[in-house]
Amino acid sequence: MQTIRLFYQDPYQTQFEAVVAETRVHKDKFQVRLNQTCFYPEGGGQPYDTGTLNDIRVTEVHESDGEIWHTVAAPIEVGEAVKGQIDWERRFDLMQQHSGEHIISGILHEMTGCDNVGFHLTPENVYIDLSLPLDADTLREAENRANRYIWGNHPIDISWPDPETLAAMEYRSKKELTGDVRIVAFPGADRCACCGTHVATSGEIGQIRLLTVQNWKGGVRVEMACGKRALEISRDWMNETLEISRSLSVKPAGASAAVHRLESELSAAKMRVSALEDSLFAAWAEEYSGEGDLTLFKDGLTPDSLRKLTGSLIEKRTGRCAVFSGNDQDGYKYAVGQKDGDLRTLVKEMNAALNGRGGGKPFFAQGSVAASKEQIEQFFAGK
Repeated sequence: MQTIRLFYQDPYQTQFEAVVAETRVHKDKFQVRLNQTCFYPEGGGQPYDTGTLNDIRVTEVHESDGEIWHTVAAPIEVGEAVKGQIDWERRFDLMQQHSGEHIISGILHEMTGCDNVGFHLTPENVYIDLSLPLDADTLREAENRANRYIWGNHPIDISWPDPETLAAMEYRSKKELTGDVRIVAFPGADRCACCGTHVATSGEIGQIRLLTVQNWKGGVRVEMACGKRALEISRDWMNETLEISRSLSVKPAGASAAVHRLESELSAAKMRVSALEDSLFAAWAEEYSGEGDLTLFKDGLTPDSLRKLTGSLIEKRTGRCAVFSGNDQDGYKYAVGQKDGDLRTLVKEMNAALNGRGGGKPFFAQGSVAASKEQIEQFFAGK
């Protein structure tokens, strides 16, 4: 006898009593099948419920060959009576996300004709894959319509229509269905074949927020959040905006413009610094021009600055030029070059002797060493 699916009779039921009908070990995990259960198994894009059976943790729930198997943290014997408790906070969160996904998908389908071709619901993220490219204005209007529908607090309608009724019914489905088909409808927004759990009225979803969008296989992938998740994300983003606005001494509404202004100022400052650096490096190259090898230490240089300075030096000096920047405590970044030279053996020996890492072309290499200035100088003194 198949397990009675209490989650279809009442998705708000959180506790139940049952009897263990069958047990097994599957992939080194204990699993039990019950005569009835409130635990929803993974399916239809919705994750499984978690909770306890007689205070034993239920960590996974899956359906296999029409049977629902509960993965438990410890064995439970066949015939044993159990009291089940699902994690209601997790279940209700998933109900909010799944119901919100139906509404936004149905509204977008009505607006544009696009199909929902993928649904990914995890405890952290919700993504829907849509078959058509959609612009920001379309998504914003769909989000507005979806939230107006939520505020109307419309009741959900769930049915198992007979074959004749189903054949005459318009509903969303990713594939052609036969047999017993469960139809979940938010009247006026969506009608879809679905095996998941849902809220009783749209108002329980609270709100829908479309967060990010990216091109995806000829259409778009939209990240969204509903209910408590949407509230927490909005709160986190607002806190970030407030922190930025305080740091920049602007009102929250002006934070974005202030950041863009700083970006422009920073870009201009970087260009000025780069020009000054080029002039300084050219002067140093003239100062150190000549013949023979050179080992040089300069403070405060970035890897890119090291590269540029060493490049300038090897144009003015015939020997090998090794430039280091850093300190004895944190180590040193380096760039070493020699015009038309082959430094591969030297760099390999240096990295081995000075606990370094890095490489590059035969005539030029960059990296870092975990050694003191004295150790670096001693190494190059012997070369």
